[in-house]
Amino acid sequence: MSVAQETPTGPVLQKPTTVRQNGRWSGYRHLLMARMLELKREPEVVFWVFVFPLLLALGLGIAFRNKPEESIPVAIVAGRGSGEAQSLLARAPRPEPFKVQVLNAGEARKGFRLGKFDLVIEPNGNGGVEYWYDPARPESVLAKTQVNDALQAAGGRNDVIATNAVASSEPGSRYIDFLIPGLLGMNLMNSGMWGIGFALVDMRQRKLLKRFVGTPMRRGDFLLALASSRLILMIIEVGLLLAFGVIFFHMRVLGSIAAIAFIAGLGSLTFGGVGLLTASRAQKIESVSGLINLVMMPMWIFSGVFFSYERFPAVIQPLIKALPLTALNDALRASILEGTPLTHQWLRLMILVVWGGISFLLALRWFRWT
Repeated sequence: MSVAQETPTGPVLQKPTTVRQNGRWSGYRHLLMARMLELKREPEVVFWVFVFPLLLALGLGIAFRNKPEESIPVAIVAGRGSGEAQSLLARAPRPEPFKVQVLNAGEARKGFRLGKFDLVIEPNGNGGVEYWYDPARPESVLAKTQVNDALQAAGGRNDVIATNAVASSEPGSRYIDFLIPGLLGMNLMNSGMWGIGFALVDMRQRKLLKRFVGTPMRRGDFLLALASSRLILMIIEVGLLLAFGVIFFHMRVLGSIAAIAFIAGLGSLTFGGVGLLTASRAQKIESVSGLINLVMMPMWIFSGVFFSYERFPAVIQPLIKALPLTALNDALRASILEGTPLTHQWLRLMILVVWGGISFLLALRWFRWT
């Protein structure tokens, strides 16, 4: 209809309609809301993001729980002197006795190879013994040391220095205290990489991205909405896992909640950017799955999720510390277990900023809609 319409009595002017102006971030807000609504249709997200880390922490926490000292399984090769060795071990001053079996040489060594025994003792008939142990198995090395001390003490050896052993199981020094921050960092990496990279390629395969090309939406708003959608889930992830550790394993959280949330949020955005970069040009789910696993696998191994990366050779330590998951895990452990302020962790936070910023800029440059 035209603005002016001719009538018998003359032209009638119509009041022009007011066009509603959207703000700069209106598109970003709508994209973010759409992404959160999409997550409601993916029930597997609830399991892998929220339930799986709790089950993993529970299982490993139970496996490495505080428990009394166990008996050491030991096999003695039957022959001359085996009875004397068995009686000496029975008199050993240990809180828990040795679990001793007297077997022939073949059965004893077969049981040792299969992990049934930690140590094999073979008397030589002249009052001495020979130990069969595996230096690559910590429990075998420990068994050799304790059995030798027990036999020497029962045989009349007197220690010059009086010693005492105290087992430490205080919160903050246990394996579960080391584990939970590592699981938290690992889960932030997984949700950022898979939650964004997989979703982006899935939308590309379903031709949803092609529909966005004809809209005035900015490419940066679209990618930023995908990356920042993980922040909402991050708050729930961090809260659930920390509360789980405090309630079930009496873990002590020494750092401030704000500092922990900041580190976790920065880590979530960092891996969101890496996930965007990984999926910026992938055309198929199989392709992006391979790329994501290629990026994540080294960090699973080297970044100290389940054990300290200090075990690796010193020559590769600088490379390990430059990985984003290593910086995230170290920052989370320092804040949660030691209460280290953010100002003392600027290098770790800078590593996360560099990884996330460069990844997002490269994704913005290389991203393709189709």
